[in-house]
Amino acid sequence: MEFDLTGEHSRYAYRLLAGLVTPRPIAWVTTIDEESRVNAAPFSFFNVFGTRPPILGFAPGDKEPGIPKDTARNIRRTGEFVVNLVDEACAEAMNQTSTEVEFGVSEIELAGLHTTSSSAVSPPRITEAPVALECREWSTLEIGKNRLVIGLIDRVITKEGILDPETLLVNAENFSPIGRMEVPSGYCRTEDRFQMDRPE
Repeated sequence: MEFDLTGEHSRYAYRLLAGLVTPRPIAWVTTIDEESRVNAAPFSFFNVFGTRPPILGFAPGDKEPGIPKDTARNIRRTGEFVVNLVDEACAEAMNQTSTEVEFGVSEIELAGLHTTSSSAVSPPRITEAPVALECREWSTLEIGKNRLVIGLIDRVITKEGILDPETLLVNAENFSPIGRMEVPSGYCRTEDRFQMDRPE
């Protein structure tokens, strides 16, 4: 099957790309509004893109055509955000925060979550999340109707046990992130892993 995403099949782009390009990590982003209220929302068009400097990107999309989601609006105003990673223990709460609510309504309270003050940025991190990446906005690119937020990662915070304190490598038995799979509601666990050494 072949699809022309710049032409006759453009209306299927989301369905095809969000279903086929998987698994995708989930950016569970916390921001604050003008009154320091915390907004939390998950985005699966997300990944890290480099380490010198350490950068990541995610695409929050729009609420309606031309109207940014609260996450993008808050980042543009403050220039700061936290990407919390999602594990199996947080999956249901993350899903709850994807609910469309009125501006100013706290998804944190809605999902029964807690926050912890960040080290380097104003928005707090989600206490229950296994990993938090404290970020500053480098740029927000608008490409057509897409909005891509690129952030510089200032701090990485992990729960105890996730990293080996000497090697800083991940203890796979202590870190069970989930991934986004086929739309509209597919997710995956990451328990079934295997190793492949790079060829010399």
